[in-house]
Amino acid sequence: MKILILGVNGFIGSTLTDKIMETTDWEVYGMDMDSDKLEKSIDHERFHFVEGDITINKEWIEYHVKKCDVVLPLVAIATPSVYVSDPLRVFELDFEANLEIVRQCVKYKKRVIFPSTSEVYGMSQDDSFNEETSQLVLGPINKQRWIYSCAKQMMDRVIYAYGVKEDFDYTLFRPFNWIGPRLDRVDSQKEGSSRALTLFISNILHHGEIKLVNGGEQRRSFTYIDDGIAALMKIIENKDGCATRRIFNIGNPTNDYSVKDFVSLLLEKFKGYPEYKSIAEATKVTVIDGEAHYGKHYEDAGFRVPSIQNAKDHLNWKPTTSMDDALTKTLDYYLVEKKEEATIQAA
Repeated sequence: MKILILGVNGFIGSTLTDKIMETTDWEVYGMDMDSDKLEKSIDHERFHFVEGDITINKEWIEYHVKKCDVVLPLVAIATPSVYVSDPLRVFELDFEANLEIVRQCVKYKKRVIFPSTSEVYGMSQDDSFNEETSQLVLGPINKQRWIYSCAKQMMDRVIYAYGVKEDFDYTLFRPFNWIGPRLDRVDSQKEGSSRALTLFISNILHHGEIKLVNGGEQRRSFTYIDDGIAALMKIIENKDGCATRRIFNIGNPTNDYSVKDFVSLLLEKFKGYPEYKSIAEATKVTVIDGEAHYGKHYEDAGFRVPSIQNAKDHLNWKPTTSMDDALTKTLDYYLVEKKEEATIQAA
C-alpha cells in the first residue's frame, strides 16, 4: 500500500509514520514544511519526504494523489487562539486548501482518510456525542472561535456528499483531545502558541503561572496518541471495508476531566521529577475571563465526551491508556528525552 500523508511532520502525521515504518510493509510519501519530528523515519527506505507547502506545491500533491492508494490530508490550524485572532487564515487552510485535495481524490478515485474534529459538535448538549445523531451546535457569527469547527464540519459534509453522489471511498475520524509526545514544542515563550497540554507545560517551565480560562470548569476527554494511532492503523487497513464511508469518534470517555482538575494532576505529576519539583510547587494557578484573554470573539464548549460505539463495533478498537499513564509518558518525553526543549529560563 502507498500512503500520502500531508502534514507528515505534525503530531499525528509523524507518530503515524513511525508506526507504519515499524509494523508494516507500506510506503509513505510525506510532505511538510519541516522534518524535525521525523528523526526515526526520515532515512527509512519506505519513507519518501519532501519539504513543501500544500498551498504552493500543488503539482507534487496531484502527482502523488494519483500515485498513492490512500490520502491523509492532516494539514490544519488547530490552535484556539488563532481561530479568534486570524479566522480567515483558518478558513483558507483548513477548508479551501483541503477541499482542493479532496476533489483530486474524487477525480482520481483515491481513498481519503480525513481528520474531522471533536469541535464539530460545538455546544451540543448530548451526554456523549454520537457521530450519526448528535446535533452540531455552534455559536453566533460574531463568535469567530467557531470558524475552525465550521470549516471542518463543511469538509465533513462535502466529503459525505461525494460519498453519496460519486460512491467516493472515505473515512472521517474525529480526534478528542489527543495528547502525547511531539504534540507541540514546549520551549516557546509565546502565549497561545500551543494546544492546552503543551501550553500548560510551557507555562510551568517558563512563566511560573497557568491561567485557567473561565476558571477551567470546561471538561475535555483526553486521549493518548498511541491509542489514536492504533485506531488510525485499523482505518487505513480497512479490513473487509470496515471503515469505508463511516465516521469515527476516536477518544477516551473515561479520561473526562475538567481543565482545572487536569492542571492539578499535571502539577502533581511534575513534582515527581526532582529537577522540576520546585518549579511546579512555585507555579501559580490564576483564573481569567475568556473574552479578556482571547478577545470578544471567543466562546467555548462546556464539555466533550465521545461515544465510541462505532469504533468498537466496526474497528474492534477501544482506548487503553489512562490519564495517569498518558501524562507520565508525555512528561517523560518532554522533561527527560527532550530535555533541551524544556530548559527553564533564568528568572
